[in-house]
Amino acid sequence: MEVRKANKMDMPQVLELIKELAVFENEPDAVEISVEVLEINGFGENPLFTCFVAEIDNVVVGAALIYYRFSTWKGRTLHLEDLIVKEKHRGKGIGEALYTEVMKFAYNQGLKRVAWDVLDWNTGAIRFYERSGANIMKEWRVVHMDEKGLKAFIEK
Repeated sequence: MEVRKANKMDMPQVLELIKELAVFENEPDAVEISVEVLEINGFGENPLFTCFVAEIDNVVVGAALIYYRFSTWKGRTLHLEDLIVKEKHRGKGIGEALYTEVMKFAYNQGLKRVAWDVLDWNTGAIRFYERSGANIMKEWRVVHMDEKGLKAFIEK
């Protein structure tokens, strides 16, 4: 297995991983992006995200997608949007290798924090994050305003 920075040609396989994650998270119809959206926004002069992939025999079996955020308390930080491993490859250290790559990236950039969300029922991931030293902030709530909510709010 090799973990490396993704390139444009990896985006079709990364999109398949994203779709697999949506099924895992019981949201199979939630993915709206395309390969083209990933290519446009991840590569070029001002990429909006960085992606690392885990590859076995030239097949992408895992991905970690990250992007910069700004904290009013810490300054520049990193957000881990998704860490995905194909179901048949889970439990083989691929997720840990991707996670380690993300943490090394943040550390080498001199960032003060890496943040991400985890579903409360994903106990395997939660145990892994706790073992790694991450702080699961149970008193915080994730808040989203989706497109429908935005429209309703603005048009009221």
